[in-house]
Amino acid sequence: MKPLHLRRRAPQGTPDGWGDAVHPVLQRVYAARGVLSPGQAEYRLARLLSPQQLGGMGDAVELLVEAIRDDWRIVIAGDYDCDGATGTAVAVRGLRMLGARHVDYAVPNRFVHGYGLSPALVDSLEPRPQLIVTVDNGVASVAGVATAKAQGIRVIVTDHHLPGEQLPAADAMVNPNLAGDDFPSKALAGVGVMFYLLMALRGALRERGAFAQGREPDLSTLLDLVAVGTVADLVPLDFNNRVLVEAGLRRLRSGHGCAGVTALVEASSRSLATLCASDLGYAVGPRLNAAGRLEDMRIGVECLLTDDIAQARRYAELLSSINQERRELQAAMVAEAEVMLAQTIETDAIGVALYEPTWHAGVVGLVASKLKERLHRPVIAFAPASEDMTEELRGSARSIAGFHIRDALAMIDARHPGLIARFGGHAMAAGLSLKTEDYARFAEAFDAIAREWLDEDHLQAVQLTDGELPPGAATLELARQLRAAGPWGQAFPEPLFDNLFECASWRVMGEKHLRLNLRDPRDGSVHDAVMFNAYEGTPPPSVLRAVYELVINDWQGRESARLLLRYIEPV
Repeated sequence: MKPLHLRRRAPQGTPDGWGDAVHPVLQRVYAARGVLSPGQAEYRLARLLSPQQLGGMGDAVELLVEAIRDDWRIVIAGDYDCDGATGTAVAVRGLRMLGARHVDYAVPNRFVHGYGLSPALVDSLEPRPQLIVTVDNGVASVAGVATAKAQGIRVIVTDHHLPGEQLPAADAMVNPNLAGDDFPSKALAGVGVMFYLLMALRGALRERGAFAQGREPDLSTLLDLVAVGTVADLVPLDFNNRVLVEAGLRRLRSGHGCAGVTALVEASSRSLATLCASDLGYAVGPRLNAAGRLEDMRIGVECLLTDDIAQARRYAELLSSINQERRELQAAMVAEAEVMLAQTIETDAIGVALYEPTWHAGVVGLVASKLKERLHRPVIAFAPASEDMTEELRGSARSIAGFHIRDALAMIDARHPGLIARFGGHAMAAGLSLKTEDYARFAEAFDAIAREWLDEDHLQAVQLTDGELPPGAATLELARQLRAAGPWGQAFPEPLFDNLFECASWRVMGEKHLRLNLRDPRDGSVHDAVMFNAYEGTPPPSVLRAVYELVINDWQGRESARLLLRYIEPV
């Protein structure tokens, strides 16, 4: 991994109105993220942006009102990642709550149907629905929507991915990232877009008197699912998304989460009472994602749809088993990729492309992510599309700040027409397909665009921190305030501090984790610290600068402050 250049975050204004109850360090952390007053950290559902601000909502709602009124058969077309699975479950549960009686779902198998609402997926739907509603996909499904329309099926696309040059001819489209859409938050995940559509639909049904004789459905019961999908998809946690995630976490902490998410939390050995956003991202999300990578995402969706806790636990156990298989396969593929890089001594490529015929197409994104972290360069890892499609490759890309990976693929597509069969994605992650015979030509084109767009400053790995903790500040009380101040996540990162320490003692936990006692030379205080996956056979430096989180160690019901080390360098 490249050495890090440490840089401290600067305040984005002057904190005001916090009072003595909020620790000065937390005020400083907030200010570095643009949160300058208590009102900017009040994550109440009443402060959510209005569904009416989201473009395309009117047409989508009217079509759903008609579908519910006339008892249409509706199919939710999801995606095979965590955002897609949670969005599918939100759509099925929500539409049933709002009166739809014939709601089913279909999730593509990446090795059979390809990505999104493909013609193959449409043709597989039996019995034929009258309405398809996509979740977390569809903005690029030009052919799939055309296939559905040719069969007399109406289509609503709900998505959050960036559009291409041509939009599908859907009956309605809801996507905050469409050109000209004025929705203030462009960061909604696919599950968030679907939740917004359900809120708008409930409002329309309310106006039509649908709930006059009964209790109005409580859509907030779906927010645990919204939280999981939002965090797992790594969309920026802007204020609106933090409201959604915090509301979902509150449901889970209070024991009111759905059976499936509750079972997945249990299976990951996390505590519901102290659950935080990182638990959703590192423990729950990967278990759901593993099903889509290696098996069939229907397993994940069924886990999220059941209300039987015993059944949910069986699904969670199966998902944990699949995730363990994924971890082992990922480790083997990363090791092979490391050998490839080692054989080139030090890669000359700025845009790095790797391909191995034995790799699994469902795991290459994780390989690209690991190598991107090590090299601090954009990386695309490729594998055969399937065992039966060795003539086609599927690639998964991960990028660094300053290199918009989807725009880069679009530029390559414009310069080399026909080289890329399909592509789509975001600024930091994307997917694509191309012919196996075109791999070398693509790798060359990818490196060329990276060399054009990136300079040495971009290739310097920078770690932003919140500066030093003052002497005596690393307390349990501050750790509690920092944990409660979230949700922390993408674009609203967990607080990281950097301090100079002396290593008073250390030992190895397991085979590769470090347990340390670090002395602060300013006041002589000694702090308990851990660093995972850090031991490589040599002792830590006697004097070091550490980048760390201040966390709570809960051992046998006793809480204490602990430093969770993310990076150390000798001084």
